[in-house]
Amino acid sequence: MRFLRQSLTGLFLLSLTLALLIMAGQTIRTAVQDRMAREGRMPAAQERLFSVNVVTAAADTVTPVLTAFGQVESRRTLEIRAAVGGTVLELAPEFVEGGSVTEGQVLLRIDPADAEAGLARARSDLSDAAAEARDADVALALARDELLAAQEQLALRERAAARQRDIAARGVGSDAAVETAELAASAARAAILTRRQAIAQAEARLAQSATGQDRARIALDEAERRLADTVIRARFSGVLSGVTLVEGRRVAANEQVGQLIDPASLDVAFRVSTAQYARLLDAAGQLADLPMRVRLDVFGVDLVREGVLSRDSAAVAEGQSGRLIYGTLRDAAGLKPGDFVTVEVEEPALDAVMRLPGSAMDSSGTVLVLGAEDRLEVLPVTLIRRQGNDILVRGEGLAGREVVVERSPLLGAGIGVRPLRAPGEAEDGAEDGAEDGAQVAPDLLELTDERRARLVAFVEGNDRMPSEVRVRLLAQLQEELVPAAVVQRLEQRIGG
Repeated sequence: MRFLRQSLTGLFLLSLTLALLIMAGQTIRTAVQDRMAREGRMPAAQERLFSVNVVTAAADTVTPVLTAFGQVESRRTLEIRAAVGGTVLELAPEFVEGGSVTEGQVLLRIDPADAEAGLARARSDLSDAAAEARDADVALALARDELLAAQEQLALRERAAARQRDIAARGVGSDAAVETAELAASAARAAILTRRQAIAQAEARLAQSATGQDRARIALDEAERRLADTVIRARFSGVLSGVTLVEGRRVAANEQVGQLIDPASLDVAFRVSTAQYARLLDAAGQLADLPMRVRLDVFGVDLVREGVLSRDSAAVAEGQSGRLIYGTLRDAAGLKPGDFVTVEVEEPALDAVMRLPGSAMDSSGTVLVLGAEDRLEVLPVTLIRRQGNDILVRGEGLAGREVVVERSPLLGAGIGVRPLRAPGEAEDGAEDGAEDGAQVAPDLLELTDERRARLVAFVEGNDRMPSEVRVRLLAQLQEELVPAAVVQRLEQRIGG
């Protein structure tokens, strides 16, 4: 009985399971048939909108800035050379690398013994020449006196010969006496010729003595200059560079012992392309006197000086291109010859131009602007200048329109977008100042006392740093928050 009861219970459970499986299969079959019997329906398509940043194009008068890199050069540099050779006896305390000297200051003295001996010989030669000139003058005077005496003697001989001829004509005298008197007169005439020749020789001697005296004076002047050249003085006030001379060293003639640089007369030389150079010319085709700024990055602090364009190179150097331009600095404090600086030149102002981000224009010279219902339109523009990451353009119908800041392959004409405007900008994009962009404040750091003291000690102990920069850095380090760029640069110099 027990076996029969368990068998009937198992059979009942099996039958119930089969019934449930048949019911589930029937339900699935019905659902599949209903699904297949339905008509296919496509879901409603929705347009995709892209979010884009836009700025308002506003026409304005803009002064473009040409940026180039150049090098500071000295406009007034003097090579200090030894005019004579010799041993250096004395050096000025300021005659060192970087020493400041004033105009007329004695820089060094060379042993003057040889120059003094030469001067003494020149003076002796001048005395001999003067004595020779006096002797020649006396000799000329004596020769002239002898000529007068010979002329008087000739007159007497001629009168005696005439008297003998008169006596012979009266038949009293003899022909021999007449002939003797005439021979005496002829000898007197020959003596006059000799005396004249002596005068000519005395005059030639006098001229030669004058020439010798001039030569002696020239030699004396040269000896005096040679003695004066043993003392080298500063031609103008400036700073010394390239000094390697020590006291007691022997220098050769014309040897360079240093350079004198005027720190107040500095130029900056920078090279630009020919197209950029053409924009700096005036109506007459000459380089215009345009203002410029010279910027030197010193330990994270910009050292800025003003100047003006002064001249350009006369020819293009071999292997170079473009134009080399020189600018004169009005105040060159803090700058040194050889500094590599950034030059910013203000070009002539441009009217009716619009400043846009450089990413707003594509390679074909078009920009995307917002149209009706926030759909994009393509508008051609003309590129005038590039200013860093911005561009200056002109375009018909561009003023007052909202321009897409960044182009993308997904954007094109007719595409609907969701414009994102800068905070504070009106919806119509007519607000002024949108072209200036947001000013990002530099990162600031709060320094610990130990870190601040370390940086201050480094700045105070750096003798090569200009005084203006040192004062500015110390003032920044005393603030509660210090620019991160300044801290990073100083710690790189320290080695931390």
